[in-house]
Amino acid sequence: MARIAIAGFLHETNTFVQRTTGMDAFLTADAWPGLVQGPTLFDAVAGTNIAIAGFIKEAAAHHHQLVPLLWASANPSGPVAQDAYEQIWAMLKRELEQAMPVDALFLDLHGAMVVEHIDAGQIEDAEGELLERIRAIIGPDVPIVAALDFHANISPRMVALSDALTVYRTYPHVDMSDTGRRAAIVLQRILAGERLHKAYRQIPFLIPLPWQCTLIEPLAALMHLVEQLERDGNVSASIVPGFPLADIYDCGPTVVAYGSDAAASEAVAQRLYDAMLAQRATFSGRLWSAADAVSHALASSGDGTIILADSQDNPGGGAAGDTTDILHELVRQRAPDACAGLLCDPAAAAAAHAAGVGATLELVLGAHSGIGAAPLAGRYTVEALGNGRFTGTGPFYLGCKMDLGTMARLRLDGIQILVSSHKQQAADQAMFRHLGIDPARQHILVLKSSVHFRADFSQLAREILIVAASGENVADLAKLHYQRLRPGVSTGIEI
Repeated sequence: MARIAIAGFLHETNTFVQRTTGMDAFLTADAWPGLVQGPTLFDAVAGTNIAIAGFIKEAAAHHHQLVPLLWASANPSGPVAQDAYEQIWAMLKRELEQAMPVDALFLDLHGAMVVEHIDAGQIEDAEGELLERIRAIIGPDVPIVAALDFHANISPRMVALSDALTVYRTYPHVDMSDTGRRAAIVLQRILAGERLHKAYRQIPFLIPLPWQCTLIEPLAALMHLVEQLERDGNVSASIVPGFPLADIYDCGPTVVAYGSDAAASEAVAQRLYDAMLAQRATFSGRLWSAADAVSHALASSGDGTIILADSQDNPGGGAAGDTTDILHELVRQRAPDACAGLLCDPAAAAAAHAAGVGATLELVLGAHSGIGAAPLAGRYTVEALGNGRFTGTGPFYLGCKMDLGTMARLRLDGIQILVSSHKQQAADQAMFRHLGIDPARQHILVLKSSVHFRADFSQLAREILIVAASGENVADLAKLHYQRLRPGVSTGIEI
């Protein structure tokens, strides 16, 4: 039995978003728990589909003593404020020093955090910085295993300072808890005395988020190859597509492999690297304009729902979640039956609660971020109200205790709009049922999400259109002005 410290510190940073992410974002619960320290961590993450929960369950089966340090996560957004990073680090440092000595450390990280640093530019490799600070406390010999997001931008420093990195294999991320379980199994091997060789490759092109989905090609086949090579080579391996909306030196896809046989680990990493390069041109697909997508959906007939994925205003990629481009098109083209969610507008939600169900009120809805089309002004009917507290039921948010603030369902002619007070991507049918909407009964469903919605909504869809309306979660990377990428990294995949 080993004494294992556990902690989580997660943020996916979109450096093209101008708003910084402050301490309040880490304190506030949303789909995941807000900041907790010490033993309350166990209850906060219990039953959720997140990596630390899977690690806890697997490690407990091996009768290890788990020492909970801290959990902190914030919704994807702009660079993390320096004071927020340092406050959370100070808490983690204190908890870790009090926990010493430990035999091992497990970390639930994202892998794409960037920190605002007033004096010396950005801390681009926030997880590498975190690992270096931790190593200064626990020393070079205590094993560190971390679980990472599928969109991690893995740096050489992250690989060097950890003993193993396990990464989600699915997008939508339905295997987060399972990734924690796999991390516990890898750590068990290390604690048993196995020495793992690290193989690491950086891939020289960025992949737009909509085409990182593992339910479609080419990643469906590539992830199958990962599993096959793992079995054949007796290694732990990962293809990591990276988070392309981070203008940092080590942005982009990577391959990692770990095994006791150095040659086998390197061979697996090279095979996966070559497979990724061979598929470079296939990481693409059609992006619809808002006008064309609405027109196509209105012309479509038959059973099933037409899903319009409002990908570029996806809060899961750091966007504001309040743009109105598609809503304006639905109004302009007189859509008779459409439902859109989630639009983040705390003021509108509060006004709806003050007015009550059945009331009509004049609202200037959305677009408070100043991005894209103007707010959607009109006379709205309050159809339903909610407190924003419910439990996720879909494969991605399964078991997550949502807290999205006051919510309202507003109707403008034939359009139903689900409004929340906290931004969250529309990736679980429970969000709609909370306000009395059955997603399966909608003809047109507009979802502010890029890929995660597919986990719980794809079975409803007759057709899915990826829409490039306004927003900060940019899908066409060639439209972004990168300045800090390492030499030779391309952003110009045709889409």
